[in-house]
Amino acid sequence: MHKPKLGLSDSKISKARELAKKIVTPVQSYINQHTSVTVERATLRMMGADEVSVEDYPVPNIIVDNLIKHIGHGAAKYYINALLKKGFTPAELNKEIAGGLDISKIDLVDLSYIKEEAENLVERFKKIVTDNVQHRNKYLQKHTDKANSPLLYLIVATGNIYEDVKQAQAAAFQGADVIAVIRTTGQSLLDYVPYGPTTEGFGGTYATQENFKIMRKALDETGKKIDKYVRLVNYCSGLCMPEIAVMGAIERLDMMLNDSMYGILFRDINMYRTFVDQNFSRMVNTYADIVINTGEDNYLTTSDAYEKAYTVLASQFINEQFALNAGMPPRLMGLGHAFEMNPNIKNGFLYEMAQAQMAREIFPEAPLKYMPPTKYMTGDIFKGYAMNTLFNFVAKGTNQGILLLGMITEAIHTPYMQDRYLAVANAKYVLNNISDFADDVEFKKDGIIQSRAKEVLNQTVDFLEETMGLGLFDAIEKKMFAEISRAKNGGKGFDGVVKKEKDYWNPMEDFLRKELL
Repeated sequence: MHKPKLGLSDSKISKARELAKKIVTPVQSYINQHTSVTVERATLRMMGADEVSVEDYPVPNIIVDNLIKHIGHGAAKYYINALLKKGFTPAELNKEIAGGLDISKIDLVDLSYIKEEAENLVERFKKIVTDNVQHRNKYLQKHTDKANSPLLYLIVATGNIYEDVKQAQAAAFQGADVIAVIRTTGQSLLDYVPYGPTTEGFGGTYATQENFKIMRKALDETGKKIDKYVRLVNYCSGLCMPEIAVMGAIERLDMMLNDSMYGILFRDINMYRTFVDQNFSRMVNTYADIVINTGEDNYLTTSDAYEKAYTVLASQFINEQFALNAGMPPRLMGLGHAFEMNPNIKNGFLYEMAQAQMAREIFPEAPLKYMPPTKYMTGDIFKGYAMNTLFNFVAKGTNQGILLLGMITEAIHTPYMQDRYLAVANAKYVLNNISDFADDVEFKKDGIIQSRAKEVLNQTVDFLEETMGLGLFDAIEKKMFAEISRAKNGGKGFDGVVKKEKDYWNPMEDFLRKELL
């Protein structure tokens, strides 16, 4: 824990949290009363549902499509019932379903037998995930003294998982602590998860369980060579958010991009669907001890980073509350923000430091994820390198937790390996040279940095009060976040949200709630 430097009002920070809780409470009430086709598919995956039909349509989708009239009761009992009636293992049942078996037409056995078998399936999932957590913790404890602070986060995005492996291993050798595999453009809008290894993607690589497995194995192999545990990241967002969380838990991913509103604002996914799905996905991520990354940095691509800085902080408070409602501790909340102010602003560096230090002080336990300048990168690699150097300085100078490295070729082309090498070299130079800067420097009382942070906090409280008055759904419709309007009943996936019936039963959700809440 680092000493506060900004003189922020504790009462105002508490008020902001109280307002965020009031904003989120009615949304959580809606979440608790509803499920979605994705939540049900994720539940089936936790119980062992997998494979695809000859048309490459996933078994969890086939099951939910066949059960669509019964989804309000929960899909789990129908899958477990089929296991019992047929005497199959999940793998055997999956093959039958892929071949055309419709489990909705099988008469149900007594619910007591179904619940007994559910306990076995819960234990199976529990063992897979707890083994993964123990494995990760064992290696992190072994290498904790070698870890950088902040963690150096690098991206691979070739579209081909096998090429991604080469790029990821090279990045790990160059010094990356975290490898993020960018997801192919548009996958967030697919209402199913592709199956198997993939070699064709645009702007990124398909998020599939097999791709997760391939990359995890590759990074483990590289980690042994360099004597370091290399963390793996993917995208737990979009229409399949809960399913990807389950896949990541099973394959031992370490971080997931998992925001409460990103899909609504930037992918036009229905808000009701998104809020229901993010809650379940965050429970899965919490149980798997996966650090989430939220997406507030994206606000600054559509809004001015100086004028609308308070919307970033407001969203962080809201994301924090949704995460707490899912049982997530602050140590797993990689709340996002970015170094995105116009570089021509006088004293822009001081304002950036104020914003970053403010986030650090308000969320002291969170492994904050700090994003590099991209909006004002012009292709001038020399100026770009200078901007990234200032970004790295602020990151270390304010004790950020996760540092996504900026590339000199941002706005020109997909980075080459040597671009990443230069990014790592820059970061290591800055991090080493100002290693104890944060502990050694204080800010002038009521100077530019302190005054700016107080101003943004005051604006945030006002903004949260206005949001509470409208309600979050209406606030989003009125363009209050990221200056983007989304209709409550519009967007993609609304037809996949279903009200829970009185006898709704989901053994995996019950298990997660018992463990986390």
